[in-house]
Amino acid sequence: MPTNLPPDYFKIEEAFRKATSNEEKIALLKEMMSVVPKHKGTDRLRADLRRKLASLKRGPKGRKAVAQHRSPFNIDREGAGQVPVVGPPNTGKSALVRALTNATPEVAPYPFTTWTPTPGMMRFENVQIQLIDTPPLNEDHVEPELLSLIRRADVVLLVIDLQGYPIQEFEDAVGFLEQYRIAPSYRMEEYGGERGWSFKPFLILANKSDDPQDDEDAEVLQELLGDEWPVLPVSAETGRNLNRLKRAVFDLLQIIRVYSKPPGQEPDMSAPFVMAKGGTVQDFAAKVHKELAQALKTARVWGEHVYDGQMVGRDHVLYDGDVVELRT
Repeated sequence: MPTNLPPDYFKIEEAFRKATSNEEKIALLKEMMSVVPKHKGTDRLRADLRRKLASLKRGPKGRKAVAQHRSPFNIDREGAGQVPVVGPPNTGKSALVRALTNATPEVAPYPFTTWTPTPGMMRFENVQIQLIDTPPLNEDHVEPELLSLIRRADVVLLVIDLQGYPIQEFEDAVGFLEQYRIAPSYRMEEYGGERGWSFKPFLILANKSDDPQDDEDAEVLQELLGDEWPVLPVSAETGRNLNRLKRAVFDLLQIIRVYSKPPGQEPDMSAPFVMAKGGTVQDFAAKVHKELAQALKTARVWGEHVYDGQMVGRDHVLYDGDVVELRT
């Protein structure tokens, strides 16, 4: 056995042995490969993992492939971003997802009612964002596929109960995730040199903040956690601050909405193109049509950072709400 393998490798290897579907095995093999250090002592192990991965991707030969069970954790991306809602048991994750989306996860006053993830679409103004209700973070029952789901996410919402033991819940949840090399973006410099880490924007939701008087407790919580961990008091029960939550998620996704204006026509302001913040006119043209991007010469832009109808080049940076007329 090669030396210097991190503890995470053996945990993932054990989950791989217990996996039943090809999709789950492929995801776990990729995780194993990401944590194996690169040196001569691991050459053979890494080659073996690559062979196993290639074999699983090819599927069975010489006979008709049997339909594989699709893991409930393998959720297709929809909308402007994928955002899992995670946290300890009984903090109100399912109630929040139900209040914010079209999903109907089971909600009950006792813990561990959620065992499989439930996706739903949250509307913010004229875009849809995918939220995913998840099983609770629990050391006694670690679901490797849940960890993979969180690693694939764009933003993570960590829910704690403001009326319970919020500090303890926060520390337990963060400690659990860091044990499996998932950390907030601000810690990238601290762990960025180590393999296998996944860094995500986090927002702490102090749920069950049903009354404005609870905001004082949320402010104390924010002071204790520090500015690196933004805290937003919300209530799934009364709907307090849910609109602020939608805006906060949109901002954390680091995306913008850009509208296409055909020459001589009005733009359709109900159907934006969603782009990464910092995107250019060239990037926008590629989203509209690949051939259009190749033929693009200039564009006219309407928005807060230009005068109306300003002529710009391919490299002009766009902002949220800009209207663009492409010219070839």
